[in-house]
Amino acid sequence: MTTSLTKDAIPLFPLGVVLFPDGMLPLRIFEVRYLSMVRHCHRTGQPFGVVSLMEGDEVQRPGSTVRERFHAVGTMAQILEYDTPQPGLIEVITRGTQRFRITATEQTPHGLWMGDVVPLPPDPPMDVPSDLTYVAASLVRMTDVFNLAEVSPILEPKRFDEAGWVANRWCELLPLGHEDRQRLMEMGNPLLRLELVSDVLDLTEFGRQSM
Repeated sequence: MTTSLTKDAIPLFPLGVVLFPDGMLPLRIFEVRYLSMVRHCHRTGQPFGVVSLMEGDEVQRPGSTVRERFHAVGTMAQILEYDTPQPGLIEVITRGTQRFRITATEQTPHGLWMGDVVPLPPDPPMDVPSDLTYVAASLVRMTDVFNLAEVSPILEPKRFDEAGWVANRWCELLPLGHEDRQRLMEMGNPLLRLELVSDVLDLTEFGRQSM
């Protein structure tokens, strides 16, 4: 998938996580290949693309011959908070925005991946169906716990009546396998995603107490 890119190519950040639209992703940036990229995105307000690794490490290791491979579908990350606690270290909090599909990639001499991407449609607004309202109610109770601890991984605004938003938050919170999380993120039907999430939630102690 390596070829000459267009002028609209975006920087890609391969990570061992799956970012969902409206999800929060804090990052500590210290690799040279990402420091200037994050500074540029912060200065210009442009997002970068988060893609989930299939092979390779988040951090380049000297002498490593393992080439990074990542999924073709990722999510744009918009910087919300930016801090430089010390030279050579940037800490950011980002929000996932639009999903995209990569059509071409190219790696710069410094190791930064760039990609041509096409946007994927956002989840259509769908109400949580009546038989799955307990999934949204469980999420409300979970956020109450986070609020008491004064540390929440869920960004505002909260949309507990929207099927896709509720499904995405549970996809971030539930103990899912990496590839399962990726498949759910790529899924274009938010109601089906919510139904699959409910199946996993029902197997947890918290989910059984909510029914």
